[in-house]
Amino acid sequence: MRKWLETCLEWVLIILMVALTVVVIVAVIFRKLDASLSWYDEVASILLSWVTYYGAALAALKRKHIGFDSVLLSIPMPARMFATALAEILVLSFFVLLAWAGWEVLQVLEGDTLVSLTFVPVQLTQSVIPIGACLFVICELISLPLYWRSVAAGKSLEHMEIEEEIERVKPAC
Repeated sequence: MRKWLETCLEWVLIILMVALTVVVIVAVIFRKLDASLSWYDEVASILLSWVTYYGAALAALKRKHIGFDSVLLSIPMPARMFATALAEILVLSFFVLLAWAGWEVLQVLEGDTLVSLTFVPVQLTQSVIPIGACLFVICELISLPLYWRSVAAGKSLEHMEIEEEIERVKPAC
């Protein structure tokens, strides 16, 4: 499941990045031709926010967000696991709250459309908030067992991943 979700998120991000790049290049060309596009700013900022939310979910799945593993691993053992559990609970609680608030915002935005592209509902563009928050929670939970094992072993997640890869390849050697 983890690998499938990672691949899906990577492809979503690739598509979003290509779309954002194309929009920016087209907008620059039109601006140089003195024919600025009215919808460029709105669409580019929406694409950038989508990249941010889906990228955050992918980073959660890979546990690549900024962290302080060296500080965490220096805490004595019983307190280390408590600190890890507390941190996970706080992060998950925040994103559950964000998903709920994002859903509430979508209800308020019903019927609104973009200013420059009046056929695009604002609910569609802002749906990334609850969807991204839910994806973050799912990715965090999927990656939690491996992270928990690495913290319990007193090793960074990167160290654990390297050891697992060595064990996986060893029988072939």
